[in-house]
Amino acid sequence: MEAIAKLRNYPTSPRKMRLLADLIRGHRVERALAILEHNPKHPAVPLRKLVLSAINNWKQKNESGDESDLVVKTIFVDGARTLKRMRPAPQGRGYRVRKRSNHITLVVDVKKLVAPPAPVKEVKEEAEPEVLEAATKSAKPKKAAAKKPAAKKAASKKVTKKK
Repeated sequence: MEAIAKLRNYPTSPRKMRLLADLIRGHRVERALAILEHNPKHPAVPLRKLVLSAINNWKQKNESGDESDLVVKTIFVDGARTLKRMRPAPQGRGYRVRKRSNHITLVVDVKKLVAPPAPVKEVKEEAEPEVLEAATKSAKPKKAAAKKPAAKKAASKKVTKKK
């Protein structure tokens, strides 16, 4: 059973936050926390708190579950409101400054065990050489003969001089 945690209107550009989100996507939560703890970027601190919040949300839903198998299943960063400000510029003008913010949604879930592959049926050894020969014959492309038209050959040989 999965648990969701959201962080809304965090004042960092979505592009900067997506760099960190890409680092932890698909990792176990212990590894994700370690990555974020040692990352020097400033949005790593709130993202780490968000992962901890998602773990706590999962614990509340699954009281008897083991949190060691939790994985960051989904994480995405969306743009939020943009504050538009003006910065003084030369000759009485003003440059527009856009202060961006973002929304983060994080989903943690227990890693599913992959089912073992289905047993392979035995193939008769006599049939294999025939199949191989048929496959190699059809795989070889036929070479098409590239011929120049006779008119082009004759035109390339003629050289006329004007006096």
